[in-house]
Amino acid sequence: MNLLPLEQDHQTIPSAIFFDFASRRPVCGRAAVDHYLGGHDGRYMQSLKSILGSSLIDEKTRIQSKSMSFADIIGHFFAFLKSRIEAQLGQEVSQVVVGRPVHFVDGDAVADAQAQRSLEAIVRGQGFGEVAFQYEPIAAALDYEQRVQKEELVLIVDIGGGTSDFSIVRVSPQRSGLAQRKDDILANGGVHIGGTDFDRALSLARVMPHLGFGTNTADGKRNLPTHYFYDLATWHSINSLNRKGVITELRQVRYQAERRDLVDRLIRVVEDRQGHTLALAVEQAKIKLTAQTAATVDGPYPEWEKIIVTRGDFDSAVGEAVQRVVATVQALLNDASLKASDINTIFVTGGSSMVPILRQGILSLFSHAKIETGNLLGSVGIGLALDAKRKFA
Repeated sequence: MNLLPLEQDHQTIPSAIFFDFASRRPVCGRAAVDHYLGGHDGRYMQSLKSILGSSLIDEKTRIQSKSMSFADIIGHFFAFLKSRIEAQLGQEVSQVVVGRPVHFVDGDAVADAQAQRSLEAIVRGQGFGEVAFQYEPIAAALDYEQRVQKEELVLIVDIGGGTSDFSIVRVSPQRSGLAQRKDDILANGGVHIGGTDFDRALSLARVMPHLGFGTNTADGKRNLPTHYFYDLATWHSINSLNRKGVITELRQVRYQAERRDLVDRLIRVVEDRQGHTLALAVEQAKIKLTAQTAATVDGPYPEWEKIIVTRGDFDSAVGEAVQRVVATVQALLNDASLKASDINTIFVTGGSSMVPILRQGILSLFSHAKIETGNLLGSVGIGLALDAKRKFA
């Protein structure tokens, strides 16, 4: 089974959307990123799935002169996906299996169920009459199962942009054709930590201090307010700095600041709406650090000094988050009444699974197990397609 190329020859699409003010229409995927970086006048958003399970899903934001809900914004992205699928297949598509993390919301079953209901309503609103859901790590297990030769207990490790999900699944060639696999799922769990959280941690540790984060007021009695920096370092919160009155607030912060030169940088980034450019630079540095020991965060202005970040800087910034992820894996074993030695294979997928400190932390629990790396961005999609074939065939 192969994934359809939905954007040129790419089988995956970034969850990004750009509302182009000139054409008054949304642009999605890589085209959205290109429009934004190309300097088009408009509004850019990324990591849309992070909004699900947050309070933002019920809020509205202003797109040019129109007030639009975040649910409607996500709906535009699903409409884009549906149109590209139908263009590739040459027919209408009304049935879909949607992947979901094990937990949209950590430790709150009511909010988690509401997040799925919200997502289902969004998907149905784009013309999908039959909507089913599958946990993303289970979908990855279905992909891995295509290559197994005997029964195995597999730990599926799926580290995405917004969540880290894990499942312990019994797989075998004989079971692969069964429509109902509930009894083969020994345990699943997850935590709302992923690649965008690593971006934020790295930004706060190494980039935001260059804009005044962690500095004091002129009288030395207190730190500057932190929420502006957290919003600027968090993908789905960057646009909140575009609201009316923020620049006035920041100028008041500058008046009280010991390092006004640094706050001037913060104000410039917000005024010029360069928050996403800065976030993209942090993300690129993070990606480079998976294979390099040092990387540069290129700021939005050439005259700014280069910010060098090392692997050690990154590991220190994300260490607490990684510990929470590793603890989630250990708790999963306990919930399943299994020992680490019971696991035959670790199947790793997800774009953020290559972060060295995270990968090492998880794999250190399973020194004896076989390690299999799936299609980092495609295994879940392939598994969802296999699941759809069973459910809708």
